[in-house]
Amino acid sequence: MAIAMQIIEQPGTGLRQRLLHAMRSGELRTFKAEKRGKKVVHLNAAYHGWITWEDSHGVITCEIKSPQKPGEEWKLLSSFLGRLADKYSEQVHSIHIQFPDGE
Repeated sequence: MAIAMQIIEQPGTGLRQRLLHAMRSGELRTFKAEKRGKKVVHLNAAYHGWITWEDSHGVITCEIKSPQKPGEEWKLLSSFLGRLADKYSEQVHSIHIQFPDGE
């Protein structure tokens, strides 16, 4: 099971690249980029799983997975959304979240 999320950035902000730079520079210390920036993990071991993401034309498409602890994807979602709201809200136009259908 995974949670899907689409982040629509404000035009021209380059939000995903800005987030990657912040993770790599240490400015954003909560998350770490792996797999050449295609995968994001939380630095606290209590947040199991990862976020895979890509961007296209101002839309960042994310998939949040927690295979070690199914059902705990919400922890990563909550932490990531909180960080966006706290530090990057000016660059976000809207966010759409799709929860698994339970199958």
